Amino acid sequence: MNKVMIEHVSRIEGHAKITITLDDAGQVSDAQFHVTQIRGFEKFVEGRPYYEMPSITARICGICPVSHLLASSKACDAIMAVQVPEAARKLRELLHMAQFVQSHALSFFYLSAPDLLLGMDSDPAKRNVAGLLEKHPDLLREGIALRKFGQQVIERLAKERIHPSWTVPGGVNAEFDPDLREKTLAELPAAMAIVKRTIALWKKTLDSFPDEIESFSNFPTMYCGLVGPDGSLRLYDGNLRFIGADGSIVADQVKPADYATYIGEASLSDSYLKAPYFKPVGYDEGIYRVGPLARLNIADRCGTPAADEELAEYRQRLGRIVQSGFHYHYARLIEVVYALERMQELLDDPALLGTKVRAHADVNNLEGVGIIEAPRGTLIHHYKVNDDGAMTWANLIVATGHNNLAMGRGVLQVAKRFVDGNKIQEGALNRVSALIRAYDPCLSCSTHAVGVVPMVLQLRGSNGELLDELG
Repeated sequence: MNKVMIEHVSRIEGHAKITITLDDAGQVSDAQFHVTQIRGFEKFVEGRPYYEMPSITARICGICPVSHLLASSKACDAIMAVQVPEAARKLRELLHMAQFVQSHALSFFYLSAPDLLLGMDSDPAKRNVAGLLEKHPDLLREGIALRKFGQQVIERLAKERIHPSWTVPGGVNAEFDPDLREKTLAELPAAMAIVKRTIALWKKTLDSFPDEIESFSNFPTMYCGLVGPDGSLRLYDGNLRFIGADGSIVADQVKPADYATYIGEASLSDSYLKAPYFKPVGYDEGIYRVGPLARLNIADRCGTPAADEELAEYRQRLGRIVQSGFHYHYARLIEVVYALERMQELLDDPALLGTKVRAHADVNNLEGVGIIEAPRGTLIHHYKVNDDGAMTWANLIVATGHNNLAMGRGVLQVAKRFVDGNKIQEGALNRVSALIRAYDPCLSCSTHAVGVVPMVLQLRGSNGELLDELG
């Protein structure tokens, strides 16, 4: 029996490894997705004051610190038992929408577009941002501009683009400058024009990937995410909804504090990333997915005009419940439209400029849960404290963790479709990695690796002999 080792999956956030096992005929018999380094935040925050948690947990990741800041702040709000002032709630959501714009732009234009626009089988030396600059310079520049816009809005609100200290328990620590509000409003139309042009291009490109659509995690699962009371898409506030593979609602309006009734967590022998599952069904049949694809599956509507128009066409093309993980890319672009429209609504609201932006209190509850939709999916922060407010226990379920079982099963499906172990084809193995990139995992949230390591692909015999190598 032979194994193909993808030692480092490239163009993702963090480090991971894929093992593909071949039978004696050289065909794929098994595949595993491994997260190779451990996250220790739950342990080393013990003993720290709860109010330090937003700034500590933001350091989990440099790509999505805003998501951790907000989920952590919401957990602390629950410990304090406060009502966050209206202006602060709206400012937090505006910050979150800017985070969605910059993060989704990073995923689509920087990480996945080399596969999608240059080709899965294109020269790996040029299948990167430099290759995009050569072949699609205008598109790449627009992608850079869109991400820059999102980052600049974060900086205008929080004074820092990465790990800002502006979001705090009880609200935010400073009101919004009216001049920066006007500047952001003036820049919104250009950002919207970029994403609309990108969606139009993607619709034309979509039919070029029939095999990938058929084999990138194209199987029935449950789906999970936040919705409003009316079933509309929610990214900042909302309650959990779980639906079955057929679209039927399995659990709805689950309060954040009740998440553990429905979500269990399993440990895997070959990965440090936990494997959440739908507890009423059990492990491992209770597989569910989160993130852009899941959110568009569970929501009745987006709730903003242009996003709802795009959602209607998306569903007309692909069906009411979309299974193929390849369509995470399409869903991600629709969410950018929603985020920009929601930014417009928030910026047009006079309450955004309110001067009451923080509620103050001591410990009033010994436990608190904060849930938010990070760009990659549902993010849960669950804290317990003592009477002095010192952390005694923490549990973090990151978005990528929810997708762990689905990614593992997807790796096997795409490997069986494309990989012939008798001879490594770089494009085939790239598709295995591209499946992971479609989920846009933020493994930094669970691995905390430093630096970028190139991908090395190896085929080894059962005795460890190196049979073939690419890299």
